[in-house]
Amino acid sequence: MASVVVAAVQAGSVLFDTPATLAKGERFIREAAASGARLVVLPEAFLGGYPKGVDFGVTVGSRSTEGREMFRRYREAAIAVPGPETARLAELSGQLGVDLVAGVIERDGGTLYCTALFFAPADGLAAKHRKLLPTAAERYLWGQGDGSTMPAVRTQSGVLGAAICWENYLPLFRQAMYAKGIDIWCAPTVDDRDQWQSTMRHIALEGRCFVISANQYLTRADLPEDVHPIQGDSPDTILINGGSTIISPLGEILAGPARAGETVLLAEIDLADRDRSFLDFDPVGHYSRPDIFTLTVNEGSA
Repeated sequence: MASVVVAAVQAGSVLFDTPATLAKGERFIREAAASGARLVVLPEAFLGGYPKGVDFGVTVGSRSTEGREMFRRYREAAIAVPGPETARLAELSGQLGVDLVAGVIERDGGTLYCTALFFAPADGLAAKHRKLLPTAAERYLWGQGDGSTMPAVRTQSGVLGAAICWENYLPLFRQAMYAKGIDIWCAPTVDDRDQWQSTMRHIALEGRCFVISANQYLTRADLPEDVHPIQGDSPDTILINGGSTIISPLGEILAGPARAGETVLLAEIDLADRDRSFLDFDPVGHYSRPDIFTLTVNEGSA
């Protein structure tokens, strides 16, 4: 199997300004493609934004008028799938000859979803995955995905799958995705903790797959002046401190973790390393003990 250059884009959204965020994403995608990347992964909620530290006026049993207006602005910045923004990303994928995995906030009726979109040069918008379970306060912003959007996408770069942020902690979800034969595990996220690196290395080792974790890098200065996150109002406050990384099927860090601001992280991967890693472990084969354990997955829509 051939080697391929892959890229994780580490960049922050322009909150409430989706056209500006799309233009920013395009610059980074072009930079990655010019460096030889054939797969580019963008962070969680890149288009639409991850409003870290914003409470939307929600407390138990109460919502505020100001919070509802903030949510209106947030919903307005979300994108339709398909829509003009996905058409532009599909055009970019075809023009540059790159596969794209992009984290977006998807607007469907009155509900928002945290979604990963897959684009391929020949197919355009090829698939989507909606985050199955938003974490903590995310649940009053986003709806839950279901089993109908858990794709394994065959591309020029290999078979791609995605788990968004803390979905990566769902063991049965991981096993269901391993069973689909994922070569490259894409993990759009906003988790910038040191502990996240352990999770990414574990998944690479457990799934015998490459892992690309693309994170946002966001400071207080990047937010509108009327948005006041609870972490503090100093312009120098770092709200999301990156940590994007690329890891091999044997848990070796190939690039990152990146901490010094917005960047494009690159690594050349040899897909044959997956075959080499199966010498002593296969999570859905000889190490899975199907004579003892059975996993049933409902891949229907809710």
